[in-house]
Amino acid sequence: MNTSRLLKIATRQSVLALWQAQHVAGRLRVLYPEGKVELLPLSTQGDRILDRPLAAIGGKGLFLKELELALLNGEADLAVHSMKDVPVVVTPGLRVDVVLARGNPYDALLSRNGETLGQLAPGARVGSSSLRRQAQLLALRPDLLVLDLRGNIDTRVRKLQQGEYDAIILACAGLERLGMQQLVSETLQAPAWLPAVTQGAICVQYREDDHALAQLLRPLDDAATNVCAEAERLVSRQLGGSCQLPLAVFARIESGQMRLDALVGTIDGKTMVRSSRTGASADATDLAAELARDLLQQGADRIIAAYR
Repeated sequence: MNTSRLLKIATRQSVLALWQAQHVAGRLRVLYPEGKVELLPLSTQGDRILDRPLAAIGGKGLFLKELELALLNGEADLAVHSMKDVPVVVTPGLRVDVVLARGNPYDALLSRNGETLGQLAPGARVGSSSLRRQAQLLALRPDLLVLDLRGNIDTRVRKLQQGEYDAIILACAGLERLGMQQLVSETLQAPAWLPAVTQGAICVQYREDDHALAQLLRPLDDAATNVCAEAERLVSRQLGGSCQLPLAVFARIESGQMRLDALVGTIDGKTMVRSSRTGASADATDLAAELARDLLQQGADRIIAAYR
C-alpha cells in the first residue's frame, strides 16, 4: 500500500465545508506523514442558487454533483461531505462508507434576544430552509411565521442579526465546528425534536475501484457512528426520503442498545407520524426496517404520496 501518494480532496467552498475538509486532511497527515494532501475547492449548484427553497430546486444532492464529477473523472481522489447532504442512493461508481465520529447531532435555535422556542412571541419570524424543521416548528408552535432561509452559516446568522428574522434554526455541529456555539439560545433535542438523517456526521466519498485508498481511509471510520448512520439512511431509503419530505430519523447507541426514533409529517405541522425502536446495535438493519414499516402502517405512505 502506497502511503506516500498525493491525495486530492474535493470540497465545497463554504467556510464549514472547508473546515470539514481540512479536518479530514489533518487526520490523514497524522496517519500518513510521508504523504501529501491537497484541497480542491469547488462551487456547486446548490451553493450558487440561493433565491429559491432547496426543496424546489432538486434537494441537497445539488451540493454534491460537481464534487462527484471531480471524483469520477480523476480530478480528485476523495470528497468530504456533511453526510446529511448525501442522497441515500449513492452515485454508481462511488462509495460512501467511511464516517467520522459524529458531532453534536441536534438542531439549535438562535434568537435575537435569547428567547427559547417556547418564549418566542406569537407571529415571530423563524427562518429555516428545511421542511423537516418547518414541520416540527409548526407542530409545536403553529402561531409562528416560518420563512425560508438559504446561504452559509455566516449569511444566515447575519440575516438574523440584521433583523430579517426573529429566530433561525441551524445545526449545532456546524456552529460548534466554527466556534459559534455561544450564539445558541436553545438546543432542540430528541425525542421531542428530531434531527435530520445523519446530522452531525462527516463522511468521505471515493471511487469504489480505488481499493488502496479504501485501506488508507479505514482508520478514519467510527464504527458506532457508521452503524447509526446506516440505520438512519435505511429508514429514509425505505420511505423514499429526500429534502422534499418532512422526515427525521435519529439513531444512537446507549448502554450497548440502539435507540431509533423517526417521524414523518406535513409541512404545516398538523399531521405527525412517529415511531421508535430499541434493540441490539447488531440488529440495526432489522430495527430500521421495522420502524419504517410501522411509520407506513400509521399513514406515512399517504403523507409521502402528497409530496411526490
